[in-house]
Amino acid sequence: MDRSASRRRELVYYVAVSLDGFIAAPDGSADAFPVEGDHMELVVGEYTDALPGHVQRALGVRADLSRFDTVVMGWGTYTPALAVGIDSPYPHLRQYVVGSPGRRTGADVTLVQDPVALVRALKGEQGGSDVYLAGGGELAGSLLEEVDRLVLKVNPLLLGDGVPLFGRRGPRTTHLEVLDRRLFASGVTVVEARPRR
Repeated sequence: MDRSASRRRELVYYVAVSLDGFIAAPDGSADAFPVEGDHMELVVGEYTDALPGHVQRALGVRADLSRFDTVVMGWGTYTPALAVGIDSPYPHLRQYVVGSPGRRTGADVTLVQDPVALVRALKGEQGGSDVYLAGGGELAGSLLEEVDRLVLKVNPLLLGDGVPLFGRRGPRTTHLEVLDRRLFASGVTVVEARPRR
């Protein structure tokens, strides 16, 4: 992937989602989403940068930072890693977590309170790869105006309830231009789209 220094950095919301629009179960778990199937070639091959460090080690792959060099995540996305003793889930990326002042993070993780200001500053940097918005839904909802691209791994399942793709606020009507759509034998469809502004 050619990453010209003159190319504008983008905020990319890359996430798995159910057919009924949830990115996690009510307890925040994503265990229902399949981690086997032919769609995993895309996840591991094209989106290696978005894999946490411990997952890369387990799979024997290594991120090259050609797609992402920075990750932004909400507190609810970060805490499952903390709960199992991982305070730097993406050690290969610059890591930012949006949360209240005084919360404990790993030494390699920067805690921020204003996600919009952060994302605008990151997108204003010259060169580098894109910025990975890892979730959660509430953070994505607050950053909707800043999202340049969505890459949705649409899974053939219904969760019935849980964490909505854009949180409780939900997006106002936003028209999207579909850039790519790939259907896998696993039933997962990966849709890449850009908001029309």
